Amino acid sequence: MATLEELALVHTPVKGDALAHLQRLALSWRLLADLSFADLLLLAPVANEDGHRFVVLAQVRPTTGQTLYVTDLVGHVVDEVERPLVTRAWRRAEECEGEANVLGGKERVRLQCIPVRHRGREIAIVTREAPTTSGRRPGELERFYLEAFDRLARMVTEGSFPFAREEIELEGAPRVGDGVILLDADARIKYASPNSVSSLHRMGIHAYTSGVHLAEIGFDEGAVDTAVRARMPVIEEVERDDASILLRVIPLLEDRKPAGALILLRDVTDLRRRDRMLMSKDATIREIHHRVKNNLQTIAALLRLQGRRLDSPEARQAIKESERRIRSIAIVHETLSREAREEVDFSDIVKPLVRVVEETVSTEDGGVRFEVDGDAGELPGEVATSLAVVLNELMQNAVDHAFPQDESDEPVHGSVIVRLSRREQDLLVEVIDDGVGLPEGFSLDQAKGLGLSIVQALVTGELAGTIEFHREKGTRVEVRIPLAATAATKVVEPPA
Repeated sequence: MATLEELALVHTPVKGDALAHLQRLALSWRLLADLSFADLLLLAPVANEDGHRFVVLAQVRPTTGQTLYVTDLVGHVVDEVERPLVTRAWRRAEECEGEANVLGGKERVRLQCIPVRHRGREIAIVTREAPTTSGRRPGELERFYLEAFDRLARMVTEGSFPFAREEIELEGAPRVGDGVILLDADARIKYASPNSVSSLHRMGIHAYTSGVHLAEIGFDEGAVDTAVRARMPVIEEVERDDASILLRVIPLLEDRKPAGALILLRDVTDLRRRDRMLMSKDATIREIHHRVKNNLQTIAALLRLQGRRLDSPEARQAIKESERRIRSIAIVHETLSREAREEVDFSDIVKPLVRVVEETVSTEDGGVRFEVDGDAGELPGEVATSLAVVLNELMQNAVDHAFPQDESDEPVHGSVIVRLSRREQDLLVEVIDDGVGLPEGFSLDQAKGLGLSIVQALVTGELAGTIEFHREKGTRVEVRIPLAATAATKVVEPPA
C-alpha cells in the first residue's frame, strides 16, 4: 500500500509544508474519530482537475463505535458523482453536511465535509462518515463528545489543528475511551465522562461538580495552565494517594486563542505498580549476580591460599588452574550484576578474560601479546558463562603449549589473536597463535588434558556447537556455536 506522502506527490498538488501538515493530521486524528464515533477519510484533490476527483490519502476508524468501512480505502479515487458534497465543500471552502451512500455500497450515511487549511490555504477535505441515527436522541456523553469534535473540526478548518509541534502520541497515551474532561473558556469543568470520574475517585477526589475549576476539587491545574498558555498539547503524569494518572491536555482554540481545553485521562496505577515490581526484581537479580561474583572471588582466594601451602608442583598447578576457571565465571557474573538483563555484551567479558591470562605470561623482558578482533554481540547469561570458560581454556592452552619455555629460561615472545564474528546462523570464535603448532597426530578425541576435555564437553554439549583445530603458521582453534541453540542449552556432566 502506498504511503500518504507517495499518494500526495503522485496524484495531488500538495507538497512541502502543506504535505507535512497532512501527515501530522493523520498521526493525531484518531482523537477526532473517537470523539465523533465515526470513520474519517482524508481526501486531497487530484491535480489539475478543479475538484472533480479526489484521492483518499488516509483513513481512520473509531475505537468508540463501529466502522462503516471494513476494507481499506487509501488510494481510492472518488469522483464528483460519488461525493458531490466533497466537491461543494472544496469549491466553497466551507463545511458541508448531508447524506450519501457509503463508498462502494448502497448504505446511507451522514456525511460531514471539513476543509483542511494550512497557512490560510485549503489543501484537503476531511469527511466524517457516520451511520444515520433514524431520529435517535443522543445521550449526554455523545452530545459532549460531538461538541468537542466540532470544536476541533473548526480548528482543522482554521489551520490550528494539528498543532505545529504536536507531540508524538506514544503507545499507552490516554485515549478518548480512557476518560475525558471538557473545560470551558474559563477553565471550568463542563463535562466529565464516567471513566474520568472513576480516575478522579482513584486519586481520592470524590467532589466532582460541573461548573467548578479543577483546583476547587483538589486537582492540580499545572498541566492545563501550561497547555493553554503554550497553545500546545501537554502530556503529564500525576500521582496522588498511591494512584498514577496519565494526562493529555489539548487546548481548544477559537481564532487561535484559548477557548477551553480537552483532558484525556488514563489510570496507569496498576501499570506503574508492575513497573516498580519489575525494577525491584531487576535490582534483586543484580544483587544476586553481585553476591555470586563475590562468593566466587572468595573461593578463588581460598584456593590461592591453599595452593601456597602445598609442596607438590602438580597439586599447586591444579589449584592454580581451578582458581583461573572460577575467576572466568566470576567475570560473567560481575558483568551481569551491572545490568538487569538476561543478555550480556560478550565484549565486556572478553577483555577482562584476556587480561587474566595475559598477566600470567607477561614479563618486563617479553611475553605473549594478546589481541581481540571483532564482536560477538549480546549473548544470554548462561551461554556467556560457558563460552567464557571455553575461551579461557583455549587461551591458556595456547600459552602453555604454543610457546614452551626452553632450558635457557629466555623470555618467550609471541601473539594470540581472539577473533569473534557473528553471523545470521551462528557465532564464530577463533583463537589463533603463532607458536610451535600442533604436535604430529594430534586428535581432540584422544587429548587427555583436563582443559581440552572441559572445552569439548562445553562446546559440543552445553552450547551444541563444534570445535576444530587447524595447523597453520601456528595453531588456529575454531569454535562455531549455532545461535538458535543458545536459547535452550543442555546440562552436561563434567568430564571424569
